[in-house]
Amino acid sequence: GLVIGWLWRRHARLMLMLPAPTAARWGGLVCAAAYALLAGWGVPAQRTVWMIGAIVVLRTLGWRWPQHLVLLAAGVVVTAVDPWAMLQPGFWLSFAAVGLLLSSEAALVPRTLPEGWRQRVWAVLHGGLRTQVIATVGLAPLSLLFFQQVSLIGFFANLLAIPLVTLLITPLALAGALLPWLWWVAAALVQGLMAALQVMAQAPGAVWTAAAAPAWAAAAGLLGGALLVMPLPWRWRLLGLPLLLPLLFPPVPRPPIGEFEAVVADVGQGTAVLVRTATHLLVYDAGPSYSADSDAGHRVLLPLLRARGEQRIHLLMLSHRDSDHVGGAASLLARGAVQAMSSSLEASHPLLQGATPHQPCAAGQRWQWDGVQFEVMHPLPGGAGAAVRANWISCTLRIQSSPGSAKYAGGAVPRSLLLTGDIEAPQEAALVQRAGPALRSDVMVVPHHGSRTSSTAAFLDTVAPQVAVVQAGYRSRFGHPAPDVVQRYLDRGITLQRSDRCGAWTWRTADGETTGKPSGVCERQAGMRYWHHRTEPAVP
Repeated sequence: GLVIGWLWRRHARLMLMLPAPTAARWGGLVCAAAYALLAGWGVPAQRTVWMIGAIVVLRTLGWRWPQHLVLLAAGVVVTAVDPWAMLQPGFWLSFAAVGLLLSSEAALVPRTLPEGWRQRVWAVLHGGLRTQVIATVGLAPLSLLFFQQVSLIGFFANLLAIPLVTLLITPLALAGALLPWLWWVAAALVQGLMAALQVMAQAPGAVWTAAAAPAWAAAAGLLGGALLVMPLPWRWRLLGLPLLLPLLFPPVPRPPIGEFEAVVADVGQGTAVLVRTATHLLVYDAGPSYSADSDAGHRVLLPLLRARGEQRIHLLMLSHRDSDHVGGAASLLARGAVQAMSSSLEASHPLLQGATPHQPCAAGQRWQWDGVQFEVMHPLPGGAGAAVRANWISCTLRIQSSPGSAKYAGGAVPRSLLLTGDIEAPQEAALVQRAGPALRSDVMVVPHHGSRTSSTAAFLDTVAPQVAVVQAGYRSRFGHPAPDVVQRYLDRGITLQRSDRCGAWTWRTADGETTGKPSGVCERQAGMRYWHHRTEPAVP
């Protein structure tokens, strides 16, 4: 805008057609819109363009609106053009940042600069620091709300990154369109910046992580963050500190002693199940690998664990070596929170080359966590090996709530879960012959994603689950679950839940009645949006 205004004043005829300040404003708006389009037209860029547009229109009409009203007008335009923008964290972070700065009367540069270059430099630096403090403190509750984490090093990282990107990298990147050699300079600055930020990110305690907070805790935290940066007396601001505590340390529900909670995650074509007792967490399989740089561990399980407030995995059990079961394991191990592993992997497998203690899974292994009983049903000891087909040696785990719990004092049978991996018909027959009635379970994760090679009639009759959960991808290219297999379950009165329709399925043995079918919850039903179509589980 300044450049356009300067050039406009050099042409007498243009000055007669349109005043230079007006031309500068509209020219700046056009340039801002062009840059926003070049940058991808994200919500923060839209907010900036519409705010500039609102100011330009108001100044052209000779009107002066309060700054908050201009911000509100920009929000109205953004949501009118893209109503779903309100579902993006960037929408709230962007508008909240500007709103906080306006409400706190902070500005990067004071309206009237003092005399003397030293005083001017100090005024600019003081305004920038104050702005950064307000943005960091004020947006921390929103970061915890959206991402369950907030950077404790972000304030110092922004002090480095914002001036460098704003004053050097971005201008050099744009000027490189005319002088390509400037791109080399910009690239060197970017590499240096990324190296410095990487060092900061690896500092101990760089990120504060908390579980997903309930609605009341989120509301209290947002109010607390706003109070801390408002232009109020300090005695009122300090009231924000206790309001932040429920968001920083949210209550995390855990199963009582003797009960467990199972989350059959929605990872597409693959398997991943979280089993939670009062003080322990078991993760059974880690889902598939989606690409060379993306997997279910990084994309699904780690965010899920963070939202649930899980700090460590006490046991990671990998049923077998197929990529749709171990594809996300490397991401979980890289987090450094896995205390022990159990699997049917061969000793030379890359996942076993780290420092995490490992024990091959084998039938007969039993342990108890918080009164909950765990028993490995398959494979037989010594059955693992690189030459053996992976599906044949899938770790099969049965979990049962405590028979001694007061809940079952009336004679009701404790609840149980059977995790089957990718066992096939021969392994199912061997299990039926070897374990028999000990396989009986209320809930079963369907073997091999509902493939025709599994879920034999004898196995289903022996396990006799009331609910079966299929973990399969949407429109799976393998045809999982096979129609005849689905019919086999329905013919026996077994309720069939499918992850491609249900999403994640959560079952808490402490909830509901001690008799009747397990009352699990489909995430797509619990968190349904207005554009979703309600699907019911497959029942007889």
